[in-house]
Amino acid sequence: MNMILPKALLLSAAGLFAGCTVSVDVDTQQPVPVKVVVVTMFESGEDSGDKAGEFQRWNERIPLDKVYPAPHMHHDIHFNEDSGVMGIVTGMGTANAAASVMALGMDERFDLSKAYWLVAGISGFDPADASLGSVAWARFLVDGDLAHEIDAREKPDDWEHGYFPLFSQGPGDPERLSYSLGEMFELNNSLVQWAYEFTVDMDLPDHPTLEATRKLYVNHPVGQRRPFVLKGDQLAAMTFWHGEVLNDWANEWVDYWTEGEGNFVSSAMEDTGTYQSLTYLHNAGKVDKNRVMVLRTASNYTMQPPGKTAAQNLLEEQHDSYAGLDAALENAYLVGNAVVQELVKNWYKYEDTIPSP
Repeated sequence: MNMILPKALLLSAAGLFAGCTVSVDVDTQQPVPVKVVVVTMFESGEDSGDKAGEFQRWNERIPLDKVYPAPHMHHDIHFNEDSGVMGIVTGMGTANAAASVMALGMDERFDLSKAYWLVAGISGFDPADASLGSVAWARFLVDGDLAHEIDAREKPDDWEHGYFPLFSQGPGDPERLSYSLGEMFELNNSLVQWAYEFTVDMDLPDHPTLEATRKLYVNHPVGQRRPFVLKGDQLAAMTFWHGEVLNDWANEWVDYWTEGEGNFVSSAMEDTGTYQSLTYLHNAGKVDKNRVMVLRTASNYTMQPPGKTAAQNLLEEQHDSYAGLDAALENAYLVGNAVVQELVKNWYKYEDTIPSP
């Protein structure tokens, strides 16, 4: 349970491995310099010792053994003093992610001016591009919520669907009005390419549980491969959508907002909210948005295989039943931590110079 303390004291909750409580004088403490912030979105139960969500592997293996209470965020802040690596859990959904990242960025206990940010979470993947357990580095983050919608039963006959870009005149309208409300963000492509090249040759573990599901996707040969590292873009939407029709929409939506440069691979909820907050924090001089990386891993496919309806497949693969969940969680850590450790071990190179290919 979080406790709101007087300003004079900051309670650093017991690290699961240290077994102690530390009091810190906030009035005299200098802001703690942070090298890397690992951004996860959910944890299934406790932070350690039970069934792991996105955060637990980072917490136990780094380890993130110093805890800063954060009643202004979804979850307390965990930190490793020796390495300068921080881990947070934003909470699921765009609103939670945006609020938690903004709260951290404004927290005067930390100096985040040179921190690298690594979003590391699971998601649904398009089987045309990747297989269960695969890892995708995103260049583009596209929002799937900012839109107009007309019920499909009332849409014009010549419209494929009734969901179309905000301030446009219909699906695919090239003359839409643009107010830059966060419909699409482009990350530092040089950093993304560096992270991809640094990890692309990693041999990711295969899991027997993956084969039974991926072999069903007979029309998607890439979706039948062993897990691998790729580049692929992220569609963030608060609605957990599923099915072949919406998968086609997602590809069209990402293509539209990136003007043909992006390719939809992963579907999640939070990343446009996270990056929107980082953009504002960048403008305030608190963080450097050019140091942001987004890594998503395939816990499930975004559409059904032949022989099943979208509804059947969605109901069979609810949150804890994803065929690729364990592989996705493990590979998010393995691939993400390879980059984290490179940054930390060679901080003398990366503190002032962002890596590039």
